[in-house]
Amino acid sequence: MGAITSETFNHKNPERLKFKAEPGINEELVRIISQDKNEPEWMLKKRLNAFRVFQEKEMPNWGPDLSALNLDEIYFYMKPDAKKNSKSWKDVPEDIRKTYELLGIPEAERSALAGVGAQYESEVVYHNLKKDLAEKGVVFLDMDVALKEYPELVKKYFMTNCVSPTLHKFAALHCSVWSGGTFIYIPKGVKVELPLQAYFRMNAKSGGQFEHTLIIADENSEIHYIEGCSAPRYSENSLHAGCVEIHVLKNAKVRYSSIENWSKNTFNLNTKRAVVYENGIMEWVNGNMGSNITMLYPCSVLIGKNSKTEYIGVAFAGKGQYQDTGCKVYHLAENTSSKVISKGISKNSGTTSYRGLVSIKKGAINSKSSVRCDGLMLDNQSKALTLPAMEVAESQVQVSHEAVVGKIQEEQLFYLMSRGLSEQEATKMIVLGFIEPVVKELPLEYAVELNRLIELEIENSVI
Repeated sequence: MGAITSETFNHKNPERLKFKAEPGINEELVRIISQDKNEPEWMLKKRLNAFRVFQEKEMPNWGPDLSALNLDEIYFYMKPDAKKNSKSWKDVPEDIRKTYELLGIPEAERSALAGVGAQYESEVVYHNLKKDLAEKGVVFLDMDVALKEYPELVKKYFMTNCVSPTLHKFAALHCSVWSGGTFIYIPKGVKVELPLQAYFRMNAKSGGQFEHTLIIADENSEIHYIEGCSAPRYSENSLHAGCVEIHVLKNAKVRYSSIENWSKNTFNLNTKRAVVYENGIMEWVNGNMGSNITMLYPCSVLIGKNSKTEYIGVAFAGKGQYQDTGCKVYHLAENTSSKVISKGISKNSGTTSYRGLVSIKKGAINSKSSVRCDGLMLDNQSKALTLPAMEVAESQVQVSHEAVVGKIQEEQLFYLMSRGLSEQEATKMIVLGFIEPVVKELPLEYAVELNRLIELEIENSVI
């Protein structure tokens, strides 16, 4: 990836759209989206049912305050003036292509990725998969295209037994207005050596983005999928309410890595959940830097014997930010295991909180779970909270939880500064050491990006 600066993410293009719905959400808009995409009747029915659930459910009344989010001001559907699913970056309009070049996406595709999808506003403008993987039966498509080309597979897995529209208000909202996203199917026994990546970019003011990611890893398969997200900053609020559904079938392994750096006027209310079958492995690697408010709790439902999940995440909150992140794990079968490591960093009155749940159901004997959540405050104005919950209904299990919250020690700063480092350099060194467990789980290019994002936050370069 190229050099990362504040301009990398705050670059904005003049608004150039083929279609822009009126702000706000109603049943007519839901029908317009479905009709515009020429969807089957069952998807329209699913959208309309979800819209009714959305209308009935209350806004979340716990965690961060969402009162500043006015859904009547959000544009829920915007189509960029660009060809869908271009196979060559040359076919992507120059202004949009420049945005992705600044973000380093074409460069990363050439050097380190097996395939890339790029979404701009409500539509995917670029999508490509290496030929050898397509020949092995790997499917990597824009979600809109997958609905047409693999309707039975989508109907079976789309918001059925993984994420239900009834889960919460923003899951229902997402199901009502979803657009674009990623569909991945890995056939039995296929192991994809290089990661696949999708990058989601919002550009317009008061925009909403609702991409849907659906990953099906068939038996004995393996995949690493990476998502990146960003948006330029405006004074108006934006909304991101995407959804990730992952199905890890018997003996399969999925790693999902995400670096989210939404602008600090964005409400990031994302839903991510995986269902893990017998001997399956689900790994989550999460980095949350931007947004005004983030509420994000990747969840693994361990329904098969000997299934495993690991979560490792870092969140950074600066001035005016509230990062409410964590992990949920449901142990529903015997010999299941989970490991959770969460790191929160707060500065300039920002707030990070770990909000997690481990639930071990009756009959899930010999299950194991360990949770560690650490909070690091860089000054006296910021907050770091830990809000773990454990529900254990079985006696033959091993469960541990450890939480450490504290400030940078003056002795550490003094020691490093006595060796010639400035206070800012010393702070960066301590913070980068603190997040090292997360960084080492990322491919090199993305580890460098995450480190640089943290450095920019500490330097106050990202506004």
